[in-house]
Amino acid sequence: MTSAWRGVFPAATTQFQADQSLDIKATMRHLDRMIEAGVHGMIMLGTVGENCSLEYTEKLDVLKATVEHVGGRVPVLSGVAEYTTKLASRFAADAQKAGVDGLMVLPAMVYKADPREAVTHFRTVAKASDLPIMVYNNPVTYGVDLTPEMMADLADEPKLVAIKESSEDVRRITDLKNVCGSRYTLFCGVDDLVLESLMLGATGWISGLVNAFPAENRLLWDLAASGRWEEAVAVYRWYMPLLHLDTHVKLVQYIKLAVQECGLGTETVRAPRLTLVGDERERVLAVIRKGIADRPKPGKTA
Repeated sequence: MTSAWRGVFPAATTQFQADQSLDIKATMRHLDRMIEAGVHGMIMLGTVGENCSLEYTEKLDVLKATVEHVGGRVPVLSGVAEYTTKLASRFAADAQKAGVDGLMVLPAMVYKADPREAVTHFRTVAKASDLPIMVYNNPVTYGVDLTPEMMADLADEPKLVAIKESSEDVRRITDLKNVCGSRYTLFCGVDDLVLESLMLGATGWISGLVNAFPAENRLLWDLAASGRWEEAVAVYRWYMPLLHLDTHVKLVQYIKLAVQECGLGTETVRAPRLTLVGDERERVLAVIRKGIADRPKPGKTA
């Protein structure tokens, strides 16, 4: 199995009504804005999509609506973030029935698996559907590190086609290339390391801030993809204070506030997350509003 996944894939927000119920229509409108800006794929139910805050049936409702609404314009992947391997396997099968094009699979939530357990989890979930899989490595948040050696061990599982690398150690791109060669398509999963990751061989970007700044995100991608590094660095420097919002424990609240400030959705999150208040809110708003005020003009770099 091979993957043609390349480019910018938003880790899309899930939009909610004021009472925290799902707002499917608003979620679809937001997807349209990002697709119109030229993103190359869509990740639903990732961390930014508040996967673990949704009921099982709600997740499937989001996926079914997305597949129907996107209508093949870009590939649609679903996050798989469950507490047990059995439940992750069940969801993988149900996501396939919902019509998604692929899966982004996380280690089992809460329990910190050792390497043998983590490898077994991914092998088992891979058997539960016929879909290609992006392996999501985020040891900073989830406490399980899928090392290059572990990915080499998993290389004989053909459904594992890509890696979202979010260790916050850009050296991992080179280590993965050295250990695994070109076996996997590599995606940068940390917004404020994307340009470095692309220079070192990543060919995709799972982005959070693209939810708020889709046009500027596309500009940075296009400049980097065409080797216009000096111009890309200029845009990157403008974007960096915003991209830093992706690496905080409250990245969902920060990104959704940016989405609201840019007029693309609301900041409403589902408890236990709460919208920002006080000094923290003002600090984040200042970053967002400065980014909006200084954003690159159409046809120009920063």
